[in-house]
Formats: sequence, C-alpha cells, structure tokens
Amino acid sequence: MLISAAVPVDPIRDAATLAQVDEARLGFSAAYLSVGPLSNVLDTLTLLTIAQHVAMLLWAILVYVLVRVLLARRRTSSTRREVVAAALFIAGVVLVYVVGALAPRPMAAIVLSDPDVITIDFHAHTKYSHDGRPGWSDEDVRQWHRGAGYDAVYVTDHRTTEGAERGIASNAGQAGEGTMILQGLEAVYRGEHVNILSAGRRYHGLTDAALRDVDERALALASFLPATAPVLIETIPGNLDKVPVTTETAPGVGAIEIVDGSPRGLAQGRRDRQRIAHIADSLNLVLVTGSDNHGWGRTAPGWTLIRVPGWRGMATDSLSRRIEEVMRVIRRGATRTVERRVAGATQPIAVIFTGPLVVWRMFTVLSADERVMWLLWSWVLVVLVRGYRRYRLRPSATA
Repeated sequence: MLISAAVPVDPIRDAATLAQVDEARLGFSAAYLSVGPLSNVLDTLTLLTIAQHVAMLLWAILVYVLVRVLLARRRTSSTRREVVAAALFIAGVVLVYVVGALAPRPMAAIVLSDPDVITIDFHAHTKYSHDGRPGWSDEDVRQWHRGAGYDAVYVTDHRTTEGAERGIASNAGQAGEGTMILQGLEAVYRGEHVNILSAGRRYHGLTDAALRDVDERALALASFLPATAPVLIETIPGNLDKVPVTTETAPGVGAIEIVDGSPRGLAQGRRDRQRIAHIADSLNLVLVTGSDNHGWGRTAPGWTLIRVPGWRGMATDSLSRRIEEVMRVIRRGATRTVERRVAGATQPIAVIFTGPLVVWRMFTVLSADERVMWLLWSWVLVVLVRGYRRYRLRPSATA
C-alpha cells in the first residue's frame, strides 16, 4: 500500500490514446469509500478478461497451497482438516464472484468539469433480451447507470424494444434531471452485431420481422439522405476484417466500440486497441464505449463523452436526435472515450503473472481517501484477530 502510493496513476484514461483525461475524474461516494477494500477488489475482478479470471483463480490456488504447506510445518494436520480448509477456500472463491455479480453496492462514478459534455453508454440490456438477467428492469438499468455517472444510456436489447420503450415512458421530463433512457436495438448486419440507434422509435422497419437481421434494402432507403441516416455501431467482440463499412451500393456503420464491458469484449478491446483506433481514423468512424451490461456486476468499464451544448433541458427524442446528429456530422472527432484502468496486458508473460500485476495496478490507482480506508480496515482486522486469539476460550480454561 505504501510503496504503490509513491507511484500513483489516474484510475481512468483515454481508451484510444491511453492519455490522461483532464476534463473528467472518478468520484466516490461515502458509501463506496466506507467499504473501500471490498469495492476496489470487486471492481477489479469485474473488469478482468476471461483469461485473467482463469489466471487469477490459478494464482489463488497457488497461494492457498503455499499457505497450507507452511501451516502444516508449524502444526499437525489431518485429512479432515485439509478437506474442510479446501471446502472453505472453494466456498470463499464462489462467494466473492456471487457477491460481485449479484450484490447491490455503491459504484464509482465519472465526474465532468464541462456542463456541455454529456456521458453516454451506447450498449446496455434489460431482462427483455434473451440473455438479460431475470428481473433486470428498465428502472434497474437507469439506477445502475445513474450510479456510474451516465447522463444517458441506449438500451439495445436483442430482438425487442420493450425495455427501451418502458424506460422512455418513465424518463424525467427533461435531460439533466436523471439518467435518460434512449432507444436502440442490437441486430445482425452482414454477419456482424451492430447497435442501431433509435431503431423502432424514429426508424421503423430496418430489420426483419424477428428484429434480428438488418434489412439492407430498408436501411438503404432510410439512409438516402445522409443527414438523417440511422447511426449503426459495430460492437465487439467482432471480426474487424468484416466491419460493414459504407459502399457505393449499401450504407454501413458510422461508429465502432473500443470498450465493451463483456469479458470477451474487454479482451478484444485491449488486444486490438490500436487496430480499432486505426479503423476509426481511416474510415472516419465515431469511437464509442458500451457497458454491454446485462444486469451483472456493479462496475462501469468506460464512458463516452460528447459535447452537446444545451443538452440539459432537452426531451427524450430531442436529445437522441441531437446526439446522433453530432455523431453523423463530426464523425471521428465527435467523442472522447474513457475507460477504467486495470492491468490489461495480453502478452503471455503478462497473463502468467496476472495475480501480482492485477493487485499492483489495483493499489496504484487508489485515491488518497481509498488508501486511508484500506489502512483503517487493515488495522480493524488486526485488532479483531488479535482480540479473538487473546480472549477465546482454550480447552485448559474450561476443564
């Protein structure tokens, strides 16, 4: 803790350039700080890729085995004792992941210094998606995004717009009075998953009857006037060799994700960061982030910042229309993408040493307040353990 305090780094950064983000910071509520160590550990675990999760579990097993071996040298062990210890270890690991995925807890939120900038999530789901968490309602989506500091979120369910429609019906009267839910749809276009902004609300009939596949002819008709064409976002994980770009015969995507909150999406975003940024630069595509949240976890992986002067006070449809207009007109320069910083290297040697690298990065991004809470909780645990050892009843004392 003390060593990492000498080399602190910002907990957020530009997702495309990895530069510092001067116009934004990560804010923590009193509730978040009160359980600081738990918040930090669960946030870190939530932002790991699948390979990192496997590596972390292997490191946990290695540490457990080393501890049991050292304890066996100091005291007599038995098969029963080791079985019980192993069961408790497994139960502890499962409990950590269950709490991280399901338990409601305070969230770290982005805080901006410019009131003309709006923070948006372009990829989220409700229970109405086939893969959404049961019971994950539009209001749950709103509260989750409010906790992370989003001003607006596009609900892009699979094959349905019901979740988005319900969310819009309960939006505040104007933007700036809470997180606004906007409507979208996740569909398949030329074999790639894309999010169609305002599908089913301002644009109708862009897909087949099952709301699964994009109807290319309908999309071409809707895109006849470039100034009012639908905005399609290429999502990750995806095949970057097959990004459906605009051609002479068919329209294509106007934006691409560089951060996606699913484990596979996080892996590709970090592995192909430079390539995604190059695609956006060469094709003049808007870079965006998406939480891809399906109701699991309480950590936002990234935010999209867009300058929209006067966005506060807009009604739902006016806000979405203005956001999409900025994206169509400015294209690549329309957004700034911000991500949470974690140990995310994908080289084999980095994956092997995931355990210490992830822990080290978690400590280096802590704020001063978080460090104080870590030290406080450390001393509380020390006092409790020492008190238990001192005052517990021993067999000789009860004889």
